[in-house]
Amino acid sequence: MTDKIEGQRIIPFPHGGIVVLVGPSNSGKTTLLRRLVDEGVLLGTEIVSSDDFRTLVGDIEFLDWKGRPREEADIIYNDYQLLSNLAFEAMNTVVAMRSRLGKLTVVDATHLQPEYRRKYIELAAEYDVPCAAWVLDVPEQTLLARDKTREQPRGKQRVKSQYSQFKRSLRGVRDEGFEFTYVLKEPEAVQFIRKVNPLLAEIGVGIDVIGDIHGCYDEMLELLGELGYAADEEGLYRHPEGRTLISVGDVMSRGPKSLDTMRFWKKHCEAGIARMTDSNHGWKIARYLSGRKVTLSHGDEHIAAELEQYAQEAGEDAAALLKEELKQFLLSAPNHLVMCRDGVRRVVITHAGIRDGYIGKQSARIQDFCRYGDTDGFDGKGSPVRKEWYTGHESGELIIWGHDPRPYPTVVKNTVNIDQGAVFGGSLTGYRYPEQQFVSVRAHRDYARDPDSPLIRWERGRFSPPNLRKFVEGYSVMTDAYGEISVRGDYVKAAIDSVSHFTIPLEELVYIPPTMSPTPSVSADEAYLEHPQEAFNYFRSQGVTTMVAEKKHMGSRAVLLLFRDEEAAVSFVGRPTLGTIYSRTGRAFFDKETEAQVLAKLNADLLQADYFAKYNTELLLLDAEIIPWNLKARELIATQYAHVAESAIMDREKLLEKLRQAEAAGRDVTDWLQEMEEKLRNAHVFREAFQQYCWDVSGIEGIRIAPFHTLAHSGQSFFDHTHVWHMEHGRELAGLSPLFMETEYRVITSQADEADLIKWWQEMTEEGHEGIVIKPETFIARNGKALIQPAIKVRGRKYLHIIYGIDYLHSNNLSRLKLRKTGKKERHALMECALSAESVNRFIRKEPLERVHECVLAALSLESEPVDPRL
Repeated sequence: MTDKIEGQRIIPFPHGGIVVLVGPSNSGKTTLLRRLVDEGVLLGTEIVSSDDFRTLVGDIEFLDWKGRPREEADIIYNDYQLLSNLAFEAMNTVVAMRSRLGKLTVVDATHLQPEYRRKYIELAAEYDVPCAAWVLDVPEQTLLARDKTREQPRGKQRVKSQYSQFKRSLRGVRDEGFEFTYVLKEPEAVQFIRKVNPLLAEIGVGIDVIGDIHGCYDEMLELLGELGYAADEEGLYRHPEGRTLISVGDVMSRGPKSLDTMRFWKKHCEAGIARMTDSNHGWKIARYLSGRKVTLSHGDEHIAAELEQYAQEAGEDAAALLKEELKQFLLSAPNHLVMCRDGVRRVVITHAGIRDGYIGKQSARIQDFCRYGDTDGFDGKGSPVRKEWYTGHESGELIIWGHDPRPYPTVVKNTVNIDQGAVFGGSLTGYRYPEQQFVSVRAHRDYARDPDSPLIRWERGRFSPPNLRKFVEGYSVMTDAYGEISVRGDYVKAAIDSVSHFTIPLEELVYIPPTMSPTPSVSADEAYLEHPQEAFNYFRSQGVTTMVAEKKHMGSRAVLLLFRDEEAAVSFVGRPTLGTIYSRTGRAFFDKETEAQVLAKLNADLLQADYFAKYNTELLLLDAEIIPWNLKARELIATQYAHVAESAIMDREKLLEKLRQAEAAGRDVTDWLQEMEEKLRNAHVFREAFQQYCWDVSGIEGIRIAPFHTLAHSGQSFFDHTHVWHMEHGRELAGLSPLFMETEYRVITSQADEADLIKWWQEMTEEGHEGIVIKPETFIARNGKALIQPAIKVRGRKYLHIIYGIDYLHSNNLSRLKLRKTGKKERHALMECALSAESVNRFIRKEPLERVHECVLAALSLESEPVDPRL
């Protein structure tokens, strides 16, 4: 494309790609490029020259063999050919590397023969960049005159030979496959300009990306209202903050109002307040409007009917004009958009997907990929088999895409799918960036009425095993509470190994209890490592005015998934069962026989009390503590506690006896005696500390279950309820079955409450109890937008002997322990809290197993990351 301004010829440089200069020696290629560098049109690094590479490779630009004896001339000529071949090999390697990066490269060489030029056309195609030819057509006499003034003239014969070759090859150069070919007879009279990449745009104050609309015009307007857009006097929907509206394509077909939707996006894109990407249906409709032979199916035929109706109402001329306008609009849609902030790529928006190496580039291959995704033929029903292209995304940008309808927005490896099948009766989704928030509206009805729609197929495949390839190299989960959470591949692999060999079935593994952090700072009191005052200080600093303190049972964390009856479980876990009980690592808590007894007893008690009928629920999901501790920790107690305690007591009694004998013999061992007496007391405290939590259990009679979170009923989770509600609900459960026990708690709203709570904690822990957990009023609490700790554990002085060792209270030891760092533990607690809430909500909504599993696997992966186990 060449433009003229006031008679001057204008030629644009592509923003990226290869420009091949074609012309014999002395045609002015190098001179032209120097001018363009001086004018700031080109960078010096964007030019590669065969002369420069001959010098770089062989220390010389040209070897002159003319006037030499035949024997010498042949040798010099062969040396020059070898030098040139190696120089071009090195130069083309650089061209290939720059093309891979999408950079502009201008190749300064003669390129007189088609086979030399073809190399760059092939390179450009390989790396999906354009390739243009600039042909400098200068008269032979000018070439000869210039050669005489060169420092190293090529000679009359060589110049005439090159000119002859040039003229022969010039006739077919336009048919060789260059995207553009420019013939320059007077380069000095041409103005050159630099194009910018049309795919790149700045994010500005923010963007709102809308998934596949498919003619659901009314739902689109409803979603725009939810996103804060309102129509102005011209009927343009604008956001008061100046945000940009972006569509991932497929705004038409299948639904009821394709023409209205296409005209809406055309109007808004032309006004500069919206953008839209190319898509498979958009491309098909554009070809149909161009008069191409296209089979209209899969809802595309509705557009033909709408156009016919429009022609009847507005006339054939108006319909023809509309077709042409819509055709041009659809054909001009970019295959993808790259949204930047301060020049850095942050978000990529495309219809069906994109490979990392394609980002920021345009080619026929990239257009097809962005329209259709990565496909592998068709299945037996004629539907494309879609490959999971996003598993290879590593370049860092957030990719937002549609095309593949899913019941809920899906976040995998920093890609976000926002096609929720509005036309199939699902939802129309908007994604706000940089807020990273989803906003959805339900479809008014199922417009497509497809008995085998993608949403129906998703429902049929709910319990299909997860594709572990999506997770094994690391991935991210989008959560409502925390935002995006990323987990590293090495920790994921450890979690996958655990899930593959040790956990309960994935269908039943719906929640991993989040870890709890101790206080962010240690106690200011020299006698304590942990103290409630530091927890109060933390929550007060976060703006929390009401706290709940719960007694911490020294047992083992457990999750109970209980169903009303076996049939009720089928729609949730895919098989009949009364439920499951598992540990916080996902393993079965009891042996099969004991679990069956516990589940049967709980089920009978809850049915007798009409619990399921009272709450109109088919399930009860609990986060609880099961005591006694030795139910799960028998081996730990035997190997790490009982043996250590007995050995320490025995050794210290023996040493104390020897010291007393020495004292009786008149030796001054007072300091040693006092130290050993203190150490012996520590050893007895250590033994008493763990024995407090152990007792013999015969059958299930001695088992007690203390629920502290009622996580969900069917159709509802309870993360938005206060902890007082959870405690009172636990009290209700304790009244329904002897297996349940209630948990003591206190509410703190004032300094007086804090003082009372500290006294209660001191009395309780001196009696040997573990300690307390202090929580904000609600499960999910924030300081502004930031999530704050959901719970802080404060353990007692005696109990911490089990954690930090028999003599941890010795001044030297305590001083060292007070240097502990809790930052990673706190981060894990926040992320695991968000993941656990997310997994429960997805489970209750009956989302596919893979959607629930990605949350659970992420939580288990975080648990695989090394953190001081004593915290």
